[in-house]
Amino acid sequence: MDISSISSALLSVNSSDPGSLANAVSIKMLDNAISSNESLGVGLAKMMENSVYPTLGSNIDVSV
Repeated sequence: MDISSISSALLSVNSSDPGSLANAVSIKMLDNAISSNESLGVGLAKMMENSVYPTLGSNIDVSV
């Protein structure tokens, strides 16, 4: 693409709906935040499941 086609493409995006690009970016950022929070929630649930067994990991067997 050359500079003139990029300029005309940006002009058409900006003139059609001034908030469309900002809305698209906001929606994508919100989607990323939601997926991040879902993965953190899964990790938290896994840690809580492991906390049911308080002796898990307290003993280490070392053989030489």
